[in-house]
Amino acid sequence: MGGLAAWHWVVIAILVVVLFGSKRLPDAARGLGRSLRIFKSEIKEMQSDGSEKPAAAPAPAQQLPPPAPPQQFTTPHENADPRSA
Repeated sequence: MGGLAAWHWVVIAILVVVLFGSKRLPDAARGLGRSLRIFKSEIKEMQSDGSEKPAAAPAPAQQLPPPAPPQQFTTPHENADPRSA
């Protein structure tokens, strides 16, 4: 009594097709497959990152030039003649 019988799965499959439509199901399955493939590759990459030996000490960072001083911009109303308004 605890498991689903075969006719339960048939009813569930029919409901899924009716609710989502036959055109959207292949797209959904394709998207799910792509997502699982990406997930699997990311898991493999994470596992390989953890097993590699750390690289040699990073090279010292190059000194960047100091930032340029900010430029002063004026808006058109600041230069306008107050009597012309």
